[in-house]
Amino acid sequence: MGGHPAATAAAQAASLLEPRARIGPASMRGMSDAPRILAHPLPYETRLDARPLSQVDLVVIHCTELPDLAMARGFGEEILYRGSGTGNSGHYYIDRDGSIHQYVALDRVAHHVRGYNPRAVGIELVNTGRYPHWLASDHQGMDEPYTEAQVEALIGLLRWLPSQVPTLRWVAGHEDLDRTLEPASDDPSVQVQRKLDPGPLFPWERVMAAVELERLKP
Repeated sequence: MGGHPAATAAAQAASLLEPRARIGPASMRGMSDAPRILAHPLPYETRLDARPLSQVDLVVIHCTELPDLAMARGFGEEILYRGSGTGNSGHYYIDRDGSIHQYVALDRVAHHVRGYNPRAVGIELVNTGRYPHWLASDHQGMDEPYTEAQVEALIGLLRWLPSQVPTLRWVAGHEDLDRTLEPASDDPSVQVQRKLDPGPLFPWERVMAAVELERLKP
């Protein structure tokens, strides 16, 4: 998603949540390759717009650009849109240990990518990214590699999702879809890209070779 500071209190509260498995209708039908998914619905999940799964055809890969899952959760809980009482979040988060956490149901529109939310599933990989100077001109490197456990969990999730959303066809990086430039925080005369995730260390070739979705690059 890209970096923003998270509310400490919300992150602490999130750590007290008791996870429960949410593996969806396909696993109920006995699908053996369904990944283990821990459900932590956001407090405002039911206030997000509902959508038919038939309009969903895109998965967007993000990284959190934050140090850990707790901080990402805190940011996800922050209310940014007062009218609807909702905020920004992906549907799924994959921690460095490969655990998969679901914050938003697939039949709800999560706010994670400009212009594509109604048709997209957002997957966030926990990764430091450019934290904490996201828009500083001298801090645009994305230096943290993704863990083997994360990549394997992501591949498993991408293989399983079409069983839940048969209309899925495309996968894209956040950086592919949001090419907005903004003035650098340390030098307004310099323009930097607002979103760079998942970044140059994301193993696109490996992931795309392992799944049936196609890469979307508008």
